[in-house]
Amino acid sequence: MSLLEDAGLGPEQPGERALAFPCRNAPVDVLLVRAADVPEYVQDGVVDCGITGQDLVHERGARVEELLELGFGSCRLEAAVPEESRFQRLEDLAGTTIATVYPRLTRQLLPVDVDLVDVTGSVEIAPRLGLADGIVDLVSSGNTLRTNGLRSLGAVFSSQAVLIGKPGGDAGTLVSMLRAVVEARAHRYLMLNTPESGLDAVCDIIGSRSPSVLPLAEPGMVAVHALVPSSEVWRLLPELEAVGASSILVVPVERMTR
Repeated sequence: MSLLEDAGLGPEQPGERALAFPCRNAPVDVLLVRAADVPEYVQDGVVDCGITGQDLVHERGARVEELLELGFGSCRLEAAVPEESRFQRLEDLAGTTIATVYPRLTRQLLPVDVDLVDVTGSVEIAPRLGLADGIVDLVSSGNTLRTNGLRSLGAVFSSQAVLIGKPGGDAGTLVSMLRAVVEARAHRYLMLNTPESGLDAVCDIIGSRSPSVLPLAEPGMVAVHALVPSSEVWRLLPELEAVGASSILVVPVERMTR
């Protein structure tokens, strides 16, 4: 909802039981369905495009095109075994029994042959019940694995939310609008003052090839404006202060096009 709002579509707030709602500012109607069903809806042409997880797209083997990674819903498909297990590497799972909700991806991505037990939920309990030697399941923080006495042997697939459409479809305008928001969310607008003598050091720290540099009323001082990755802000601020930057301001970016 926030993605659609930030893209300027103006989605109506759906009612508690509403499964569809319009957007005020664009000719777009939104359907709310289970994420696992979205690839099928798009593949069959029921909708023009959809938002779901990459893991579900690949598990279903849907005939769709990934149009845009959306930068949220990040997780990993990992193989895990009980803490006391002798297995240390993915290759050690050869010939074992693995429980998973993702049989297609597991069969494709594990580097060895295993016997699969296809389950629909509560995968973490399978080793404790003696149903399987290990599991392959989605992991975000890893807390669920640790809580159930499991440890990871490694990731086999990385996933996040994606916008998908039919190959050759016409979703260019929507893709452009959403991309502008996704790009903006990954950046911050940095503004600071610095002595002209320290300008090179500032540019080296922020890594910008062409920041905006503006003269200030105080002789020998300039203002520097630049886009920086959001993930780098925590590192940049103390380094910039150390080379004499002052009045540092970091603000979010609403939309961004390249």
